[in-house]
Amino acid sequence: MTRALLFALTLTPSLSQVAVASGAAEEAACMTCHKERNPGLYTQWYHSEHGKHGVTCFDCHSADKGDADAWMHEGALIATLVTPKDCGACHEQQANEVHASYHAHAGEILQSADAYLAHAVGGDPAAVAGCESCHGVTMLIDLTQENHLSRETWPNQGIGRINPDGSKGSCTACHPRHSFDKAQARQPEACGKCHLGPDHPQMEIYQESKHGNAYYTNRDLMNLRSDRWIVGQDYAAAPTCATCHMSATGTQGVTHDVGARISWTLRPPISTHKEGWEAKRDNMQDVCSACHQETFVDGHYRQFDGAVNLYNEKFAVPATAIMDKVKARGVMEGQAAFSNDIEWVYWEIWHHEGRRARHGAAMMGPDYTWWHGFYEVGHHFYFEFLPMAEAYGDPEINAMIEELKGEDMHSWMNRPTGDIKADIRSGELQKTYSHMFGAE
Repeated sequence: MTRALLFALTLTPSLSQVAVASGAAEEAACMTCHKERNPGLYTQWYHSEHGKHGVTCFDCHSADKGDADAWMHEGALIATLVTPKDCGACHEQQANEVHASYHAHAGEILQSADAYLAHAVGGDPAAVAGCESCHGVTMLIDLTQENHLSRETWPNQGIGRINPDGSKGSCTACHPRHSFDKAQARQPEACGKCHLGPDHPQMEIYQESKHGNAYYTNRDLMNLRSDRWIVGQDYAAAPTCATCHMSATGTQGVTHDVGARISWTLRPPISTHKEGWEAKRDNMQDVCSACHQETFVDGHYRQFDGAVNLYNEKFAVPATAIMDKVKARGVMEGQAAFSNDIEWVYWEIWHHEGRRARHGAAMMGPDYTWWHGFYEVGHHFYFEFLPMAEAYGDPEINAMIEELKGEDMHSWMNRPTGDIKADIRSGELQKTYSHMFGAE
């Protein structure tokens, strides 16, 4: 359908006239009705790239007989749910990249032990309105409902939604319907719906960083609606989440695989390098080099690596080993996970504070690296986790803790404060950590 015909539709909304002119009664019926009943929806679509290029409601929502979510609506077989498989009919490369990305698998986490707290400690309504809204959910079919989508799982635009056609994800998580605006997807707020809060505060870290400050000061210089959006060429005021993780550089094209430039995994209790991390790091450093000199980029990564190695070696590895021993020795009271204080403390050390520290270092957010990160990791580790483990009175566990306290990184607890301050002033204490930064 041409743009001229669509414009004519706003002037002459007669279904019979439009159907004859276009030869597509379904398309005309969709637009005639929704223009009246959902004017905001219609207006978004009409001014979108889809509207400008004649991509209609029926192009995206049409269904085949036998589709699990297909239903007859005003004489047309449609599906309310538009999936990455549907979008992939026109955007094949993007759909394939999304399918290979972390985002596409976000919904699977809710079938694992990671959803334990939401369902056991909270309850299903909390999981539905909370976790599943970001991660996605396995869409349920209910044939008694008008559109065959269960109200327990619809609406949902979670980034890892598991769809009835076997596809994973939801393009509308980043490109909200019905405008599907690329400018909106390029802004940090698009990511901030999910990437914020106590356990992964990327949005807050970005806002406190120089990058975020530069963006909010110079948003009008970001050229967000440009078809081509190459950092350093089409804009240079600041990077956004999309700039670093997805968008084009002078040597890289756009990618919808958000892990293609991530070298460390900062999610689990102990961080590890990702498979192929050297190439992924090169990809990210290429983005950095659009605005920064090589020495600046190398220095940032040395500091970032140092923070991750510190978190791993000083806190995560020993805490995990002690927690494993506590479980193996059977000294905890109670059977259910998280029914013991020590499990909550260990969880918050890595899942909340440890993630904040690592993400803060990755994104140049000093307050999240230290005060919301390592400071709280250290407090919980030394004054809650270790005493709780010692309180069980198990000889093997206590021997592990005594050995730990004798190591240089932890011996500060048993030394006079004046001696430690002298070692800091002389640089002697800093030498304990020099190996964590890696080679020059």
